[in-house]
Amino acid sequence: MEIPPKSPDESEKSPQSKELLTSNTASTLCISSRSESVWTSAPRSKWDIYHKPVIVVSVGAAIFLFGIVITSLSCVLTTNKKVYKMCGPAFLSLGLMLLVCGLVWIPIIRKKQKQRQKSQFLQSLKSFFFNR
Repeated sequence: MEIPPKSPDESEKSPQSKELLTSNTASTLCISSRSESVWTSAPRSKWDIYHKPVIVVSVGAAIFLFGIVITSLSCVLTTNKKVYKMCGPAFLSLGLMLLVCGLVWIPIIRKKQKQRQKSQFLQSLKSFFFNR
């Protein structure tokens, strides 16, 4: 027969759970549910913001150019022509896909940055009124 696990006594509970149980203020509850990155974010450089889409665009452009070279080799060389004809368009499509994804990602990040700047002002007003 299985023995059901015992529930922890008051003495066995962690200090964090005791603190959460004794806390009665709504502001503590709101603060614990907030994301720290939103409230303590320091200004970031352009590279920190845009480095991922720039890398995706760069890799996409490199793969796309490699696909152009491979596809053109199928026209010039007579040996392994079938391999070049299969691989060239594959690299072209993969590179174009990464290039477009990176180029679309940049305006999305710009839009999020503008929304974040607007919402930081509203969040500071909200925290001012709710923390009284």
